[in-house]
Amino acid sequence: MKFLLLIGILIISYSCKQEEKQLTAQQIIDKTIENAGGAKYKAATIQFTFRDVKYSSQRENGNYELTRTSTDSLGETRDVLTNLGFERYANGSKLILHDSTATKYANSVNSVHYFVQLPHGLNDPAVNKELVGEAEIDDKKYYEVKVTFAKEGGGTDHEDEYMYWIAKEGFTVDYLAYKFYTGKGGIRFRKAYNPRMVNGIRFVDYENYKLEPWEAVDLQNVDELFKTGKLELLSKIETEAISVSFLK
Repeated sequence: MKFLLLIGILIISYSCKQEEKQLTAQQIIDKTIENAGGAKYKAATIQFTFRDVKYSSQRENGNYELTRTSTDSLGETRDVLTNLGFERYANGSKLILHDSTATKYANSVNSVHYFVQLPHGLNDPAVNKELVGEAEIDDKKYYEVKVTFAKEGGGTDHEDEYMYWIAKEGFTVDYLAYKFYTGKGGIRFRKAYNPRMVNGIRFVDYENYKLEPWEAVDLQNVDELFKTGKLELLSKIETEAISVSFLK
């Protein structure tokens, strides 16, 4: 009887390990998004402050509006990015912008919302996901998921590459790295901290690291450089005054 029980335990253990190994990048991302808020993102109005600038996002039935509002000695500047495009207002008056300028501002607004609301966005149509390996950081095991973007729908920075370290237990994005080519280019590595749930949606802050030189570095190896202290802390990215509400 004990022998049969032992065999049963071994079979169950083996099956669990097989199921774990069979997870695809898509399944991992799906579980991570669900754990962070899931469908709540699709109907949420999210407001927050980042570096003394106010941001808000509103989503409903696939439509979205992302805003950024700042105030200085000249008054209020409000940027609005929607499915239809980008607009900038100065003290309530719409400004006429060159396409290149509008694109730059739109990318800036989108970038802040993207990072604050991760992992939401990782299932956008232009996102390509690949499970490239596993890692261990501070005695915790992670999936390594590489993300690239299709040229069509991937924006002006579609050549950028991302790597996400997603906890195998709990499915949270605890670390991420990205390689970008705008300006002089570079690599950034972020360590998440201060996780909190606000009305059912998960938010974190980040320690933001850089490394030089970066051109020949594979993103998949940046966690090893972090563990050996070879990254330089560049800044802390802290999101304040977060509120989440839903349309009734």
